[in-house]
Amino acid sequence: MEERILEKLKILAESAKYDVSCASSGTSRRNTSNGVGNAAGWGICHSFTEDGRCVSLLKIMLTNYCMYDCAYCINRRSNDLRRATFSVTELVTLTMEFYRRNYIEGLFLSSGVVRNPDYTMERLVRVAKDLRTVYRFNGYIHLKAIPGASAELIREAGLYADRLSVNIEIPTEKNLRLLAPDKNYQSVFAPMHYIQQGVLESREDRKKFRSAPRFAPAGQSTQMIVGATSETDKEILSLSSALYQRPTLKRVYYSGFVPVNAYDKRLPMLKQPPLVRENRLYQADWLMRFYQFEAHEIVDDSYPNLDLEIDPKLAWALRHPERFPVDVNRADYELILRVPGIGVKSAKLIVSSRRYGKLGIYQLKKMGIVMKKACYFITTRELPLQTVNELSPEYVRRVLTRNSRTQKAADDRQLKLPFEEPPHDSLYLR
Repeated sequence: MEERILEKLKILAESAKYDVSCASSGTSRRNTSNGVGNAAGWGICHSFTEDGRCVSLLKIMLTNYCMYDCAYCINRRSNDLRRATFSVTELVTLTMEFYRRNYIEGLFLSSGVVRNPDYTMERLVRVAKDLRTVYRFNGYIHLKAIPGASAELIREAGLYADRLSVNIEIPTEKNLRLLAPDKNYQSVFAPMHYIQQGVLESREDRKKFRSAPRFAPAGQSTQMIVGATSETDKEILSLSSALYQRPTLKRVYYSGFVPVNAYDKRLPMLKQPPLVRENRLYQADWLMRFYQFEAHEIVDDSYPNLDLEIDPKLAWALRHPERFPVDVNRADYELILRVPGIGVKSAKLIVSSRRYGKLGIYQLKKMGIVMKKACYFITTRELPLQTVNELSPEYVRRVLTRNSRTQKAADDRQLKLPFEEPPHDSLYLR
């Protein structure tokens, strides 16, 4: 590989690492004389398909020059950093070389905005088009659509890319204008609408003609920065919930704010990214997508922010003790799904297994249910255990959030007793 291309690769892979719309490995490991393969920190990231298969992607920017001056972005025009730009030919050749060497299986391509959105988007489309039509590349391609790009370019991009995404970045337009004065929600949501139209039209065409081209078959995604502005989790999840109502949106990604521009007074002074909050938002997002929760059930005016000590599902259960205990041998699937410690697969397994006999604690453990949580919210065929209503939500919370030393001692006691003793003189089994 030419030294000039290698230098560009290092700069533009580094500039792309803050986009979390696909999960980056973030590792660098050299090969050894007795080893096989190496993990170079040059933009190789990993994404996962719906069937769980891991796909290695070249995560790169076309250029890190940018005409915008967004406060939260490392590539803002006012920053003094090393800049580089790939030509279309260079990036296409680089992608094919990496693919032939079996480094990657696909491409994740974004870019800073130069000249205007259409000029930048046209170059991104040319990369994808050349890969598909000139080199017959059938690997995965994820393109970042440029806010403000025209409908014609977005529609052309969808014919060559597997997935398109447009980053919302900031959950409210007021704060977006504060931190990114060159952007507005119209420029962001218009491309999202074009993508949606293209996908839906493609679906209708393919119902009539099998040979009709597919448009962005993997749908679209977006990203929001968490912690750079004052939005509550309620505002963030309400926006996510509204976005998921769109039939083509597959994922909302949450990126804990990284203070790369500490000199900008508009940004909060954080010692480290809010990773716990980011994790809780992903858990809440999972509840909305797979557990049939509504956003207003997870966060509301009384609880506008997620509890950082416990997961959102457990927090909801502790706020609604009147919904428990749930009889796993009789309750509907939807109610079983809301029990802390029971996942989608476990809930389905419970419903299918109980047709052949009553389920007890032993059978539930074999199904992979986290009994440490679930025990306070269910009843089984055995004598009833003390549940959240008898022990109080405060006590259950205290038990489940105790420190590691107390947890270890409790685990030792659980070798003899199934659950921790309540704070009053009553028995576990009654």
